[in-house]
Amino acid sequence: MPLSDDQNSDSDSSRLSESTASSSDSEYSRQSFNSDSSSKPSSPASSPPKMVTFDELMAAARNLTDLTLAHEIAVNANFCIKHEDLPQNSLVGTVKRIVHKAFWDHLESELNEDPPEYEHAIKLFEEIKEILLSFLTPGANRIQNQICEVLDTDLIRQQAEHNAVDIHGLANYIINTMGKLCAPIRDNDIKQLKATDNIVELLRQIFHVLDLMKMDMANYTIQCLRPYLQRNLVDYERTKFQEILEETPSALDLTTEWIKESIEDELSSISDESSSSSGADHSSKSNISPTLVLNNGYLKLLQWDYHKTIPETLITDEVRLQELREKLNQLKIIACVCLITNNMVGAAIVDVPDFADQLKRVSVPLLEGMSKKTFDLKEALNAIGVQICSKVNGSLSERGLPTLNAETQNNLMGQIASIVEENNPVCSLIG
Repeated sequence: MPLSDDQNSDSDSSRLSESTASSSDSEYSRQSFNSDSSSKPSSPASSPPKMVTFDELMAAARNLTDLTLAHEIAVNANFCIKHEDLPQNSLVGTVKRIVHKAFWDHLESELNEDPPEYEHAIKLFEEIKEILLSFLTPGANRIQNQICEVLDTDLIRQQAEHNAVDIHGLANYIINTMGKLCAPIRDNDIKQLKATDNIVELLRQIFHVLDLMKMDMANYTIQCLRPYLQRNLVDYERTKFQEILEETPSALDLTTEWIKESIEDELSSISDESSSSSGADHSSKSNISPTLVLNNGYLKLLQWDYHKTIPETLITDEVRLQELREKLNQLKIIACVCLITNNMVGAAIVDVPDFADQLKRVSVPLLEGMSKKTFDLKEALNAIGVQICSKVNGSLSERGLPTLNAETQNNLMGQIASIVEENNPVCSLIG
C-alpha cells in the first residue's frame, strides 16, 4: 500500500524529517555548511574563497535531512511517526485552535442557513475524496471508480443548487469507505464516527481520523522500506555524503579533524613504545594500521564532550553515542564501587552469593541521567555510599556477624565519594 498522493507524501516526509532532526542537526548545519572557502587539500593556498550560495546551502541541508531520515529508519527498529498534539499553552497551539474553531463555526452557520450554503462543505468532500484515493493501491479500480462517482463534486454542486444534497448520506459513505481502508487499530475510531449525529462535528472528526490513517500509512511505508534501506544503507550514505561535499566542500572538516587526532594519538603511542624499547625500529611510525586509527577514533567518542559538534559522518548516531557514553560511565562508577567495597569488606562478604549484583542494583538507579547538566555525581555517590553500608550491614546481620563500625563505614563512604575527584587512583585503574 504505497503512498500515491504527492502532497500527502510531502507532508508525511516533512513530519518525518521534523521528528528525527535534533538540535545537533541544526547546530551542524550552522557550523559545517556555512563555510565560505573550500578545504580541498589539492586547492592552492592562493585560491580565491569559494562562496556557497543559498541554493547550495539548502541543497546540502536537504541531503542531510534525507540522510538522517534514511539512517534512522534503517538502524532504529522502533522508529515511527507519532501523533502529537501541540501544548495547550503554546502560541502555535492557541492560534491553531482559534483558526480551526472559526472555520468549523463558519461551516455550521452556512449549513444552518435557509436554504443551506454547501460551497465549503463541497470543498471538504473534494479534499476527503483525494485523501481516500491516496490510500488505494494500484489496480483497485472498482473502489476508485466508486469513490469518484459518489464524491463527484460537480454532481454534488448541482444537487446543492436544487437543495437536494444528502450530506448525511455522503458522510456515512465516507465513514464506511474509511472502515474498509483503515488499519484494525482505527476500528474503534470508525465506530465513534458512526455514533456522531452533528454533521459539522462529524466532518471535523472525519478529518481527524483521516490524519491518523495517513500516519498509519506512512508508518506502513517505513516498515516496508526498512529492509531495503538496511541492505543499501552504506551505498546510499556514501552517495549522499558525496552530494553534500559537492555542494559544500568543507562539509566534512570535523570528520577530517577527528581522524587526524586519532592518527596523532597512534603516532604518539608508537613513539612512546619505540623510545621505551631499545633497538626498536623507528620506521614503524609510518606504518599505522587504518583499523587501529578508526578503532581509536571510535573509542574517543566514548569520552567525547557532546557540548561541541560531533564529526559529520556520525551526526545521525549522536543520541545513540551519548547513551552509550552514559552507560559506559555508569559501568565505570559501579566497577569502582564494587572494587572499593570488596577491598574493604571483602572477607566478610566473600561467601554471599550474588553480592556484586546487589551492589549494582543499589547503584544503577542512583546513576540514572548522568549526562544531564543538573546531575550531581558527588551527591549520587554519597547516596550510594549510604546504601552500600546499609546493604553490607544487613548481609552481616543476617549471618550473625558483627556489622561495620562507624569508622569503617565513614572510610567506605569517603572512598566511594572520592571517585568523583580528578586522578582518583581507583577510577583511573578502572578507566
